[in-house]
Amino acid sequence: MSLTSEITEFLQSVVAAMGMDLSPTVEETPDGTRINLEGEDGGVLVRRDGEGLQALQHLTATAFRRQLGDDRRIVIDCNGFRKDKDLELKQMARFNAEKSRSSGMPQEMGPLNPYERRIVHLAIAEDPGATSESVGDAFMKTVIISATK
Repeated sequence: MSLTSEITEFLQSVVAAMGMDLSPTVEETPDGTRINLEGEDGGVLVRRDGEGLQALQHLTATAFRRQLGDDRRIVIDCNGFRKDKDLELKQMARFNAEKSRSSGMPQEMGPLNPYERRIVHLAIAEDPGATSESVGDAFMKTVIISATK
């Protein structure tokens, strides 16, 4: 059985134990594997800004840490919630890069968790006229976006 199949089975058993009926679909992306849980019960995972989804992501990452290693990523999504949020973060990062260029002042985004910071840093990496840096010493950090001179 493949690792993705094991993770999918694990997710199905966890959501079933929570009394939810969600079906997983697997999507291979350049960034890693995305498992999207779909169904009407998904609202439970995405309420309060996706706290339940974040917890499920953490639980899955912890359970499969050894098998995944450092170079393989699995993202757990629910009804496209995270995909939409990722798009919103990328747009906000680009907007802040443009704002930094026009104002000459660094722009702040945050506090953001490690996953969200990674999305912002990747979006800024695609912009040759801007740089980004995480600041803070806690789990949640702020990303500073600056225009390059």
